[in-house]
Amino acid sequence: MNSMYMSLTNAPSKQASLTCKNISPLDSYFKRCQASKPQFTRIFFQVSKRKKRIVCQVNMSAQSTAGQVIRCKAAVAWEAGKPLVIEEVEVAPPQEMEVRLKILFTSLCHTDVYFWEAKGQTSLFPRIFGHEAGGIVESVGEGVTHLKPGDHVLPVFTGECGNCRHCKSKESNMCDLLRINTDRGVMLSDGKTRFSINGKPIYHFVGTSTFSEYTVAHVGSVAKINPAAPLDKVCILSCGISTGLGATLNVAKPTKGSTVAIFGLGAVGLAAAEGARIAGASRIIGVDLNPNRFEEAKKFGCTEFVNPKDHNKPVQEVLAEMTNGGVDRSVECTGNINAMISAFECVHDGWGVAVLVGVPNRDDAFKTHPVNFLNERTLKGTFFGNYKPRSDLPSVVEKYMNKELELEKFITQQVAFRDINKAFDYMLAGEGIRCIIRMDA
Repeated sequence: MNSMYMSLTNAPSKQASLTCKNISPLDSYFKRCQASKPQFTRIFFQVSKRKKRIVCQVNMSAQSTAGQVIRCKAAVAWEAGKPLVIEEVEVAPPQEMEVRLKILFTSLCHTDVYFWEAKGQTSLFPRIFGHEAGGIVESVGEGVTHLKPGDHVLPVFTGECGNCRHCKSKESNMCDLLRINTDRGVMLSDGKTRFSINGKPIYHFVGTSTFSEYTVAHVGSVAKINPAAPLDKVCILSCGISTGLGATLNVAKPTKGSTVAIFGLGAVGLAAAEGARIAGASRIIGVDLNPNRFEEAKKFGCTEFVNPKDHNKPVQEVLAEMTNGGVDRSVECTGNINAMISAFECVHDGWGVAVLVGVPNRDDAFKTHPVNFLNERTLKGTFFGNYKPRSDLPSVVEKYMNKELELEKFITQQVAFRDINKAFDYMLAGEGIRCIIRMDA
């Protein structure tokens, strides 16, 4: 079945049109739906000769869950570094300017692991992690006008209120109201959580908490997308992939035929390389201390590779020699301060642009000679690839739908929700790029 999804909420009298290539998987899929969701009262198929596709329409009639507490499964982190536990949690209805989402697919990002290990600013438990996901709006709170039940969405760890100076600026995506806050474990509207177990509050994570079958988010942190987009693919656009892609396309802005260096070939760095490929760069040089990443990086457009450990001189000098004076653009995706300095000093004088994506340690200091700036090298930073979540993410999804952006190669594993700890094992072992967690399995 070709990535076909629909709302499984108890919305009354709804219809959904879904497309697939053959009828057999559909039949199996909807039998499972009927077994678990008795509100599916009638299913019929209609073959469209003009479009040569099968359209399935499902009529649902049941009472809405809007305004009610929903009991569902969630993966709860009770302690730092301990395996997540699948628990039944209560998810309260959305309040003013909030939406409640049914999460269908989520993926694991290194940021989840970092804060689960309690390496972040504040250790806050029990907590529901997760911030890369795709789902469907189940219900909306007071004041929400641009989303409705049934909309397909991507929840995002940052947001776009639409009213602050940053949101009104074409140059910034750093919303004053909804900018990422890893310390906050409650909702903005009332300072309370929407998750609980037997009356005990369970804290949120970066306003998303997608390791739950249902979650509540501020409406400004939810991007409405094309309902035809497969959520098991585009869910990874909620964080790392968009960050790397946008760092290249929106900030570095390489021209066709240019030379680009990518420092760090993890998920974000590979997304940055993908952006350079889309932009038409002729040379994409991957820089990483792990040579095992080089073969995989070829799939994302990398044409050459440099391991700093293989040279007895600074890697910026190596790159300058390889490129007749320096690369046109560089994107740093490691957070290592020395890599940041190298990324800046390896760009060509006169027009070179370096973009910093990785987050350094708190006490790090960036040191370079001022002459590097006087010689017209440019240093930039970026947050979430300079994408505004609500305004820009839908267009990134369309890049995938139009086959400009390839997402499948980022997805290296899939696990059932009950096996979510396997996703942590994969990441801790350095295996794969993105692991999709299927909430219905």
